[in-house]
Amino acid sequence: MTQALFQSELHGLPLLARGKVRDIYEAGPGHLLIVTTDRLSAFDVVLPTPIPGKGKVLNALSNFWFARLGGVVANHLCELTPDDVLSDPAERRQVAGRAVVVKRYRTLPIEAIVRGYLVGSGWKEYRAGGTVCGIALPAGLREADRLPRTLFTPSTKAEAGAHDENISFEQAVELLGRSMAGQVQRVAIALYEEAAAYARDKGIIIADTKFEFGTDDSGALVLIDEALTPDSSRFWPADAWQPGSNPPSFDKQYVRDWLESSGWNKQPPAPQLPAEVAERTAAKYREALQRLTGTDID
Repeated sequence: MTQALFQSELHGLPLLARGKVRDIYEAGPGHLLIVTTDRLSAFDVVLPTPIPGKGKVLNALSNFWFARLGGVVANHLCELTPDDVLSDPAERRQVAGRAVVVKRYRTLPIEAIVRGYLVGSGWKEYRAGGTVCGIALPAGLREADRLPRTLFTPSTKAEAGAHDENISFEQAVELLGRSMAGQVQRVAIALYEEAAAYARDKGIIIADTKFEFGTDDSGALVLIDEALTPDSSRFWPADAWQPGSNPPSFDKQYVRDWLESSGWNKQPPAPQLPAEVAERTAAKYREALQRLTGTDID
């Protein structure tokens, strides 16, 4: 099994931040080195158990989608490689396969969530009042049903340890301005629908996903962070999808289910995962990569 990396240690570049999954370093004027570790967060808490190879899967999948969807919107990738900004061979080996150099952009203060199927918190809200994030839907829909139309349901971007909160489109307008909010909505839906059509041909349903965007110096929209990974999306095997029940998934839902059954109160510190849970989760991530791209991290 691939050796896990819980936290990167690069002394050749200034560390700017450690997120739930990614370590971010300054990589020269206007550039960042993003290292995707094997950390996994659930219920907004970083778990103490890494998932071996997970960061390499996320990095490979994001790069795949950035290349495939480049015609929809520009993204933050650039011509530089990690080897261009890391001089120490040991540091290069440490982050091999899990790091990218990107251009630095102003980050928009919302998460662009797109939903194509009725599941998760959307299903709970629908059962209670017939809406998803305040958007009214027809009566009679079942759990995991395909939605009558793709929904854009933005949320706030919470600080570490806090929870994102769903907001209405009009609240997004207040944060971004009407023109930019409308552009984010159109682009996020276009990205999702193109990716979902491709994935369906590969036997995977993308039930929902989350995008992050920034803007360049001219105000143009740019896709940043990650794209359509098992961390930011809900992936279902198409042959197991059956409306009326929540299908098995290729994402971290398996870990969430284990945590729910463990009696954990969802407050830090999180419990250690059993080895078999970590290994099964790693296998699910890798299967998603293999199905979608035909490649593996090794």
